[in-house]
Amino acid sequence: MRHGARQQAAIEILSTLENQRRPASDAVKDWMLSHRFAGSKDRAEIGDLVFGALRWKQSSAWRMGADDPRAWVWGALRWGFGREAEWIEQSCYDDPHAPPPPTEAERAALSGATLDGAPAHVRGDYPEWLDASFARAFGDARAEEGAALAVPASLDLRANTLKSDRDRVIAALGESPKLNEPPSPTPYASNGVRIPWAQGRTFPWATEQSFVKGWFEVQDEGSQLAALLSGAEPGMQVADVCAGGGGKTLALAALMQNKGQIFAHDVDGRRLAPLKERLDRAGVRNAQIRAPMRTKDALEDLRERMDVVFVDAPCTGSGTWRRSPDSKWRLRPNALLKRRDEQQQALAMAAPLVKPGGRLMYVTCSVLPEENEDAVAAFLGSYAGFAPVGLTLDAPHYVRTIGVQMTPLKTGCDGFYVAALQRTA
Repeated sequence: MRHGARQQAAIEILSTLENQRRPASDAVKDWMLSHRFAGSKDRAEIGDLVFGALRWKQSSAWRMGADDPRAWVWGALRWGFGREAEWIEQSCYDDPHAPPPPTEAERAALSGATLDGAPAHVRGDYPEWLDASFARAFGDARAEEGAALAVPASLDLRANTLKSDRDRVIAALGESPKLNEPPSPTPYASNGVRIPWAQGRTFPWATEQSFVKGWFEVQDEGSQLAALLSGAEPGMQVADVCAGGGGKTLALAALMQNKGQIFAHDVDGRRLAPLKERLDRAGVRNAQIRAPMRTKDALEDLRERMDVVFVDAPCTGSGTWRRSPDSKWRLRPNALLKRRDEQQQALAMAAPLVKPGGRLMYVTCSVLPEENEDAVAAFLGSYAGFAPVGLTLDAPHYVRTIGVQMTPLKTGCDGFYVAALQRTA
């Protein structure tokens, strides 16, 4: 396929999404299944175009003077991926499968349009209804923070210190011919490895022998820092009560050096399904999986025994928009309200497990204050036996009234909020 045909494919995929509330990845997959002639390079570039169009949807529409898939795709090419206006126009000629060439108005926009006068939510490419939340979180920097959440994310890995170390992982991956450039250490997490994003290229990390051997796990640097802030140490009793697939369980187990015990639980037992295999591959021997039970509380025997209880709370995922840009446009106010209720339920489940003097960690991959410091304040209003603990994060971040906030603009990782609460009574 030529460049113009790939643009038209992206436009067609985006057009199907306008009236369908489903993940963009599903729409891309459906198109690929019905167009099997597309090669691997075509598929990768079409996917990048679709997600790029969604990353910069509002700023592209402002510049192009039109809010439709054609404008989004060309806006992503021009201002997201840095293609020249002449290149975009030329790609539409001599290709029967390309979109019609730019009109005079489109040509003028591609050549010289700016974001002068655009409101913050347009410059930051986030939903207008969230502008008040972004203003609370970031003030005058909200457009810049939103724009950073639209940029494609790197692939971050955590070297598993139970089996390897960061230098060995970097050396092993550096030999892979599938990488455009060699991996490097993350700037703040001591065991983090970063692989830069490359347009049209996806690194098949799961096929690497170093992964099969359990040398590393995929984990954003912000998530790694959240685990480090927990203070989990060898010999402790730790509960991860919103464990999901177990990414933070694995990170906490590595910090504990297989000494002490960590209990992994999730109210949705199906989410725990991959964890046994992941624990085995990583060489974790001090973890128990506590699936939910119908007849009794799976965590009852842990009450007041835990040194650390980790709550990776359900949230809107606004801090991960770099990885799933379509989710920001599908988010609705009622979903935010539902997540807030679920967060209070998670904290209520976790609190009784903390022993006196122990620590309750509250973490979200969100940048919205409603599910971060507001959620913690609401919990403290109902549970007098807990008090905030100051956190020291050796990385640029925002200090909140309670907890710390990492962002792509400040920290270079996903948007993570972390708060620590000590049980005082």
